[in-house]
Amino acid sequence: MGEPTGVARQGVRTALRPDAQEGTPGNPTPERPGIRIYAPPVYRHHYDGARWSKRYGDTPTAAYACPCGQTDTATGRDSVADLVADYDYHRTTCPRLNPQQGRRAA
Repeated sequence: MGEPTGVARQGVRTALRPDAQEGTPGNPTPERPGIRIYAPPVYRHHYDGARWSKRYGDTPTAAYACPCGQTDTATGRDSVADLVADYDYHRTTCPRLNPQQGRRAA
């Protein structure tokens, strides 16, 4: 009695921001650099008769992107391992990530 009408219907504004990354992120881009590796494990239960079989998991995949614009993708175990090595090497030699300054630049 004597309470304002319509207050409960208006609700309360929330102070939380919406999620910036909705959904699952895709491959890296030069705007969102980095490396993405999908290497599914092969789990087997101890009493599973299939644990001795030659069934393999999904094929591993990977992709990377650098702010300088270089991108690459790989599919397969050996190709993904090579891509990780290439990404590691590129991060040490990329002119955008490692600008030359001072005497070394001259």
